[in-house]
Amino acid sequence: MEIKILSASEIKMRFTQFSDLLIDVVNGGGAVSFLPPLARETADQFWERVIDDVATGHKILLAAMIDDQVVGSVQLALMQMPNQVYRAEVQKLLVLNAYRQRGIGQALMVKLEEVALEVGRTLLILDTLQGDSGERLYRRLGWTELGVIPKFALIDEHTLAATVFFYKHLVG
Repeated sequence: MEIKILSASEIKMRFTQFSDLLIDVVNGGGAVSFLPPLARETADQFWERVIDDVATGHKILLAAMIDDQVVGSVQLALMQMPNQVYRAEVQKLLVLNAYRQRGIGQALMVKLEEVALEVGRTLLILDTLQGDSGERLYRRLGWTELGVIPKFALIDEHTLAATVFFYKHLVG
C-alpha cells in the first residue's frame, strides 16, 4: 500500500474510483455525512467540490493506493482565517469495505498528521459517530475527546445519533 497526496488533476484522473469509494462506504453503513443509498450523482458532486478545494489550496487529499486502485482516503481542511492558520479539520476518512481491518485508516491518519505538521498545522479537530469504528481508531491514536452532542447526526431517515468531537495537538 502507498499513501499519496493527490493534486486536483490526479483526483480527476481517478474520479470514478473516488465516487465508488464514497458510495461503498456510505452504502456499507459508514457515517460520513451522507445517507444510504447514496446516488452516483451525489457522490460525483461531492468529489467535484473536493477537487475545487484541493485546487484552491483549502484542502489536502491523501489517498491509500493498492495496485493503482484507490482503497481509502482522508482530507485535511485547512482553516483560512488569520487567527486559525495553525489548525485544520480532518474530514471523510474513507476505506473500501473490502479493505477494512487492514490498518489502512490508521496509516492514513498517521500520514495525515505528518502532512499537517509539514504545512504548519499543529491542532487538528474531527468528529465521528459515537460507537463507530472511527471513535475507537482516534482514541487508539491518542486523540482527546472534547465532548459528545446527542442526536447530532441523522444515520437514516428517522434516527438521530450522538457525535463525538476530538482534537489533537501535534506539538507540545
